[in-house]
Amino acid sequence: MTNMDKLYASVAANGPVCVGLDTEFSYLPADVVDYTKTAGENVVEFNRRIIEATKASAGCYKVQIAYYESLGLDGMRAYAETLKMVRATGLPVIADIKRGDIAKTAEMYAKAHFTGDFEADIITLAPYMGLDSISPYLPYCKEQGKGLFVLCRTSNPGAKDFEYKKLEDGRHVYDLVGDSLSELGKDYIGESGYSSIGLVIGGTHTEEATAIRAAYPQTFFLIPGYGAQGGKAADIAQYMNNSNGGVVNSSRGILLAYKKQPGVAFDEAAYNECVRMKEDIQGECNKL
Repeated sequence: MTNMDKLYASVAANGPVCVGLDTEFSYLPADVVDYTKTAGENVVEFNRRIIEATKASAGCYKVQIAYYESLGLDGMRAYAETLKMVRATGLPVIADIKRGDIAKTAEMYAKAHFTGDFEADIITLAPYMGLDSISPYLPYCKEQGKGLFVLCRTSNPGAKDFEYKKLEDGRHVYDLVGDSLSELGKDYIGESGYSSIGLVIGGTHTEEATAIRAAYPQTFFLIPGYGAQGGKAADIAQYMNNSNGGVVNSSRGILLAYKKQPGVAFDEAAYNECVRMKEDIQGECNKL
């Protein structure tokens, strides 16, 4: 099985929620901070409790490296420990690193994030520099079953600046990216019928949802934009494929759920929000 196959199986068992462990130190409730420990150590403990509370209702986890890099070496130790904690649950972990470079540099990024202290199951990449910025990661997909989520059509407002520009043949830039990666991914199809090369498809611009899903039937989607960024379950369901084929990320919505549930412990609140989100999305998927 590839890691994308494992993600498919996890979504089938637990639902499509991707818990984003984009943990800023300021997110921690004041009453749980241990001031005898470093910021990174406190973040690890917070993440541990989030993982324990949500692992039965999450399809996977995503760890955004920038939140840990901002804490220096202390943060990078917390990043490595967080990845290990998720992998110990058996659930897939996505390292949100968005690397995009060529040749030997990309080889080193691949080694850094598919082996050693920062090993993850799936990583995110930026394709702007071309397919030779993707190819150094492919041996890990072929030999170890690792997975990629490549930025295609993102959820941020700035997606309109470049991704939506029209080409001479009438396609958008995001169509070119999706078509190119889908073609490349045909050599990496797993048991689930999905490629090890997935796409990041934002859930906030939904006008093209049906067309995008139909265009890439063998491509798994990482879908940001739910909740805080304005994506609705009814819209996001359009990107799923029979309630699978995609994971829907929520970071602040889950990590800070305790702020909307007065008197509830942060980990219990995270569980409640994870379950609510899961039922919201699956309910809309069931209507299709």
